[in-house]
Amino acid sequence: MMMLHIHGRQWEGKDPNGHHRDWQLLIKILGYRQLYPSSDVLTVPVEIYGIGRRVWKGKEDQEEAKEELMEYLKTLEEELGNKLYFGGETIGLVDVALVPFTPWFYTYETCGNFSIEAGCPKLVAWANRCKQNHQSVANALPHPHQIYDYLVQLKKGLGLA
Repeated sequence: MMMLHIHGRQWEGKDPNGHHRDWQLLIKILGYRQLYPSSDVLTVPVEIYGIGRRVWKGKEDQEEAKEELMEYLKTLEEELGNKLYFGGETIGLVDVALVPFTPWFYTYETCGNFSIEAGCPKLVAWANRCKQNHQSVANALPHPHQIYDYLVQLKKGLGLA
């Protein structure tokens, strides 16, 4: 069971299947508002991977899923604004919580035939900055093509390709 202690508060969390949801839990229970109380940003729903799944599966609701995904990413980009990182000049918890999602961009773009960078250039620049300026981040993330290659095989196995 994952436990999180911040400012004297304690949270425990597993998903309904008993799996740990570390970064999803951070986003859900901490959210950007608790880290930066003066901010009006809405927390990013943990369903974002579900929306992404709808994009890469390529079913009849793919266009709707692409629009939903871009809405979420644009919300993040608006909050990022012209800052280097979500917290300002240095990488912080929100950056660390969100950057693991960014290697999926290539897969979503390729499967959905659209460009995240065209719609959210500042967010893509932020993702690149996190990887380029922080070797530990770069080392922890899979290459985007690895995710795509895995999903191609998964789709074949599921009969979706």
